[in-house]
Amino acid sequence: MNNSYDCIVLGLGGVGSAAVAHLALGGRRVLGIDRYCPPHSYGSSHGQTRIIRKAYFEHSDYVPLLKRAYELWRQLETECGDKLYFATGLLQAGPADGEVLSGVRRSASEHDLPIENMTMAQASLRFPGLVGEPTWQAILEPDAGYLKVEACVTAHLQSARQSGAQLLMNQPVVNWHAKLNQVSVATANQTYFANSLIIAAGPWAAQCLNRYRFPLHILRKHLYWYPAPKNYHQENGFPCFFYDTPNGYYYGFPSISDDKTGAIQGLKVARHSGGEEIASPTEDDHAEDTQDRKVVDSFLQQYLPGVQRPLSRWAGCYYTMTPDQNFIIDCLPDTPNVTIVAGLSGHGFKFTSVLGEIAAQLATCQQPTLPIEFLRLRWK
Repeated sequence: MNNSYDCIVLGLGGVGSAAVAHLALGGRRVLGIDRYCPPHSYGSSHGQTRIIRKAYFEHSDYVPLLKRAYELWRQLETECGDKLYFATGLLQAGPADGEVLSGVRRSASEHDLPIENMTMAQASLRFPGLVGEPTWQAILEPDAGYLKVEACVTAHLQSARQSGAQLLMNQPVVNWHAKLNQVSVATANQTYFANSLIIAAGPWAAQCLNRYRFPLHILRKHLYWYPAPKNYHQENGFPCFFYDTPNGYYYGFPSISDDKTGAIQGLKVARHSGGEEIASPTEDDHAEDTQDRKVVDSFLQQYLPGVQRPLSRWAGCYYTMTPDQNFIIDCLPDTPNVTIVAGLSGHGFKFTSVLGEIAAQLATCQQPTLPIEFLRLRWK
């Protein structure tokens, strides 16, 4: 294997797999390196499904990125011949003046996005088995839905390979160094060289960037699947959902069928709030959290009372948080040939197609085609 490239990408999860694909499609000599064999269950890009939506309550400046992300996911579907995006709709429920619903309306208004406003009673009639407080309101975003997360990573890696990228799996990086016009990346077996470097290491980003002391914090999170009656199934029109409750944010997915076996996977639900802060991710770090499970069970009992218990499946993952919960995508201040994408803060997977494209642009000294100033480093 040649050890000299145009660009090296560290981490081949959601963002990294997209970055190597965009670089390789652009004719660059690219090497991707991952400490495991993606898609894997050790980081943040796993767990069957991720919600995708455009009417972004967190910050309306994300919407142009989301419009491009939708385009890129559809392009990737065409290229790989596999369905990755499912438009189930997303029902968001909570106080009318709460952060979620007011933010959704703001983004929809600013960017002319289709949404449907309704009372909580109307939402419950339309989607039986889904309830809320009588004073709440709900918003349905019809072209929101979910992405098949592992399939997305696989499709990007397949695209990268077909375009000539070299991919190293099960190769932890020992160290990396950068100077003007050259970077070096050392694994236990060899040192590789390139003109530029992209660090898209997910929960390992803080370790890769420890000399810079960016304020990144890792939260251990939990995902749950429960048996559910047919009214909660995707095939019967049940949507993805996001709840703004007095006890925090919760999100979930309709019960779906396994692509290969046809077996029903169960309704998936998780807390977007909360999480246990940890120092660093490890292979054996995940263990079930009985308190978190009780909180999720209580949410289901109150707002999705028809969902059955006990639990049918559980998984752990990580959020890598920034102080303001916005992403970081920028070049390092002292080595502009090193691009970092970090701190996706638990809401980033839907963007990974476009974040990979932007990272590839930055790494090849191109001006990003989308506005990302609000995602630039704030700690230079």
